[in-house]
Amino acid sequence: MAGGPQPGAPSPRLPRLGLALALLAALAAVKYYRAAEAARRQEMALKSLGNEGLFLFSSLDTNNDLYISPEEFKPIAEKLTGVTPVFEFEEEETPDPSGETLSIVAKFQPLLMETMTKSKDGFLGISHIALSGLRNWTTPAAPMSMMFARQFKAFLPPKNKRELGDPWWIIPSELNIFTGYLSNNRFYPPAPKGKEIVIHKLLSMFHPRPFVKTRFAPQGAVACIQAISEFYYMVAFRIHAEFQLNEPPDFPFWFSPGQFTGHIILSKDSSHVREFKLFVPNERSLNVDMEWLYGASESSNMEVDIGYLPQMELESSGPSIPSVIHDENGNVMDSRDPVAEPIQFVFEEINWQREISWEEAAQKLEVAMYPFKKVSYLPFPQAFDRAKAENKLVHSILLWGALDDQSC
Repeated sequence: MAGGPQPGAPSPRLPRLGLALALLAALAAVKYYRAAEAARRQEMALKSLGNEGLFLFSSLDTNNDLYISPEEFKPIAEKLTGVTPVFEFEEEETPDPSGETLSIVAKFQPLLMETMTKSKDGFLGISHIALSGLRNWTTPAAPMSMMFARQFKAFLPPKNKRELGDPWWIIPSELNIFTGYLSNNRFYPPAPKGKEIVIHKLLSMFHPRPFVKTRFAPQGAVACIQAISEFYYMVAFRIHAEFQLNEPPDFPFWFSPGQFTGHIILSKDSSHVREFKLFVPNERSLNVDMEWLYGASESSNMEVDIGYLPQMELESSGPSIPSVIHDENGNVMDSRDPVAEPIQFVFEEINWQREISWEEAAQKLEVAMYPFKKVSYLPFPQAFDRAKAENKLVHSILLWGALDDQSC
């Protein structure tokens, strides 16, 4: 029949199928070769460096290609030369004076001195002077602060982090096994830059000397999207920061809450903040680590203790509002004028299109700070139940204290 294959003639599909199979075979061969080559290079590296050397090498080889690029070698160069390059920071935008503002209120209850385990008066020779900065800190440095909504732009997600629960670093950690830790013998925090500025301003409401980068890891601030609507994000965040409570001539006293956490609801252009809250979790019996020096050098003896802080939180008193509005005649009115009749603003209800629970968001941030938490650590009864259900062995670890959040 015209137009159709003749009886007994090979189907035109067979060559295409053969070509596809050949292509798949070639791809499999390439994949096998690359895997074999990676295994061979890994074996050569282990033979050349040994276990400890390969561990150090791998800590720098961030993309696992078994080559150290100049960017990956930078921590070693800085450690050997003592020269740290000048980083380009995102500078803080000058807020528009006609932009929206909101009030942030600080609530603070001082550390319960009786919860300190070994530093009560006279115990182990702890002097009253050593704890003077702690004892004198009984109220927030600024009970209330007016801030521009635009200042919270630092909490907006980057373009490649618009999925629920996908964490990003607001303030990335600069610590690794080569840089070690930052000096204990300091009194005054460095000038904040870029996205550090708003966090420094917020924490300064508690105490005038916050350090937005802790001396030890985990360091920095991490966030993720908890909910998305057409015009708004709800962003969950976690911050590791600490305070220096003493000034010369006293020796340094470091006050390190286990973590600051909270959430912010803000418009996608950061022009409006609907809600903000930051706090130190207080559900555990201990939530603050304290360290102080007994001398003026890094080699001086250091005392360490832990305690319980009942309350340390910041919260917006309401949504941000325009600082300047126009009446029906086009005249400029100050919405914050204490003499005039207060202006009532009506805000639309936010309908979240997608969201995850606070518990899930907090867990994502926790894993970002502590990668070892990718593995589930369970109490004994739960561990044995899980092992039985999955037909697996139980690996038991006994610890003196918590691995996460220092003492809390």
